[in-house]
Amino acid sequence: MPIPSFYLSGNSGRPWRVGRAAAYGAALGALAGLFKIVVPWHASVPAAQAVLHVLGAAAAFSLLCAGAALLRNAIAQRLIWPQSH
Repeated sequence: MPIPSFYLSGNSGRPWRVGRAAAYGAALGALAGLFKIVVPWHASVPAAQAVLHVLGAAAAFSLLCAGAALLRNAIAQRLIWPQSH
């Protein structure tokens, strides 16, 4: 799988999928939230608060990655793709 970028090799320029970026961000956020809870130096956290940590991190990373994909698509459409068509 090639690494997505602004570089156009031929006519293969296409927008990033925002939904996929959000899903990957949610997965990374869930892992980050779980890591925060599981680390040995962290005090014990009640189960409800632990779930909120994981869900909050997943939502934040999801929004961050979706926003980054939207921004990349907007920049590419205005600055790069008009020149290639």
